[in-house]
Amino acid sequence: MNEIWAIVHKERDALIQDLKALNTQQWTTPSLGPGWDIHAVLAHRVYDAKTTRIGFVSRMIAAGFDFDRINAAGIARERSTDPTQTLANFQGVRSRTTSAPAPLVTRLVEVFAHGEDIRRPLGIDHEYPVAEVAIALRYQAKTSVKLGGGKERLEGLRIIATDTVFDEGVGKEVRGTAIALLLAASGRPVHTGELIGPGALSLTGTN
Repeated sequence: MNEIWAIVHKERDALIQDLKALNTQQWTTPSLGPGWDIHAVLAHRVYDAKTTRIGFVSRMIAAGFDFDRINAAGIARERSTDPTQTLANFQGVRSRTTSAPAPLVTRLVEVFAHGEDIRRPLGIDHEYPVAEVAIALRYQAKTSVKLGGGKERLEGLRIIATDTVFDEGVGKEVRGTAIALLLAASGRPVHTGELIGPGALSLTGTN
């Protein structure tokens, strides 16, 4: 548990450093997440860091158990008029260890996937801890899309990471870095040619 939180806090710190130099226009750049710009993803990260188990349950009830509604409400609540204030607020919660009532590994999925939601559109490179990315990928592979996972997307595929030990599933092979596989499993777009193999087309829609 402590090891996961250490990674989460390190990734939060790294993202804060990456975002300090953004100009006003960059904050409105569309993220990898449909309908969310960079500022919205950061506001979501603030909301997520503040979330407690009891608070999450009460908000889910209020939102009629609609994940999209609760996310939209959280972003609206935490998105400041000035994005630098949102960033300051994120810095203020960077060391929190609260979470929604979900397996702790989801915190890894959160920091890795949303980190790339922000960085890739901005052209920011970041080196993620591949062993922990593989842990997040393994969780996504066994979790339904309805619960934020990627199980259905990976059905009939053998997923092989090229930068760490990860070889799971049965079917057409898809090879790529652990972070690219995690993004594709989570429904995000990846760069052309980033994933290869007979199964790449069915997973990403590109060869």
